[in-house]
Amino acid sequence: MVKIDGNAIKYADESIRKDKSVVLVAVKSHGRALEYVDESLKKDKEVVLEAVKTSKSAFEFADEILKSDKDILELIMKKNN
Repeated sequence: MVKIDGNAIKYADESIRKDKSVVLVAVKSHGRALEYVDESLKKDKEVVLEAVKTSKSAFEFADEILKSDKDILELIMKKNN
């Protein structure tokens, strides 16, 4: 179900929300699914970039460390234009 609707990850078992490959599929489908993934993956630049590519509002769920990342901020700026 997560592969069809990324937002379904909020109902998934904790082990699923820690699985990077599943999380990547989820955030590519629904960027704001980042809200429900394990905290460790909110610190993962690849996961956050994919989430923000899908929905710039996913940025609010990224770890504070990545909120100052140059690549992520550039992507946000591009999506604003």
